[in-house]
Amino acid sequence: MKQILEKLYRHETFTSDESRKILIDIASGVYNNYQVASFLTTFIMRNITLDELKGFRTALLELAIPINLGEYDPIDLCGTGGDGKNTFNISTLSSFVVAGAGISVAKHGNYGVSSISGSSNVLEALGVQFETTQDGLKRQMDTANISFLHAPLFHPALKHVAQVRKELGVKTFFNMLGPLVNPARPKKQLTGVFNLELARLYQYLLEEEGVQFSIVHALDGYDEISLTGDAKVLTNRQQLVLSPKDFGFAVQSPESIYGGDTIKEAAQLFLNILEGKGTKEQNNVVLANSALAIQIAKPEKDLLTAVEIAKDSLFNQKALDKLNLLKQTK
Repeated sequence: MKQILEKLYRHETFTSDESRKILIDIASGVYNNYQVASFLTTFIMRNITLDELKGFRTALLELAIPINLGEYDPIDLCGTGGDGKNTFNISTLSSFVVAGAGISVAKHGNYGVSSISGSSNVLEALGVQFETTQDGLKRQMDTANISFLHAPLFHPALKHVAQVRKELGVKTFFNMLGPLVNPARPKKQLTGVFNLELARLYQYLLEEEGVQFSIVHALDGYDEISLTGDAKVLTNRQQLVLSPKDFGFAVQSPESIYGGDTIKEAAQLFLNILEGKGTKEQNNVVLANSALAIQIAKPEKDLLTAVEIAKDSLFNQKALDKLNLLKQTK
């Protein structure tokens, strides 16, 4: 690790193969927590390169427990986190809206590290049991049209860094990797990222994989469509800037999408929205992100039509039904 850190201190970069080996060694317990913490914090000080991202991703996918849900052709809705905004669980709520709209979802998620409540925190609090097997995930798909892949169960490598990440409490390159290492390897993806440089790296990697995608970065810093301003969106076909009015909504305040101060608050807010008790602003931001995902699966639909499909799922409680069915799946 000394040589690795010295290379970082000299502002040198790693090849894809070097990055892969470093992460495999970290996952194998070659380095202690202090060394891993030094590596992660040093890496925070500069942007990751494409080769490094590819190498780290390759390592995690090699070490992951493989899952095949190809028969469902699912979509994943997943953000990097790390934007420091502490919004409510928008992508997870949108996942249920999309599932309620008849589109299969393989949602990859984890406990919050740099936020109060990650997708795993809120779903666990609401009574969802995490599945560990492909058969279990297929039962979830068959029953609820959505499966949830709790990252630590499918990425044993993460257990060697979980405590370090928790104690650091800031975003690291593991945030950047999360949406890229869904073990089900879905071919459709709505991904939010915390900066534009990372969006371009994602675009390259997902195009290389043959994924149908929309990559989102709100220009005021959110890793999702926030409706607090404009957002840059990169797809397989184009790059564009979307404003709230493109979804049929008004600009709203950052306070309107705040996620609460505890996991209990986050879970109650989540349930309120699915039960039709959300505020207009909370509903709108979920609908906007859901609409983008629906467009990936149904590219023939224009954005406003996709918003109407999302409204039907949310307001007719089809999304809530999917949550209840998922909770009942054993």
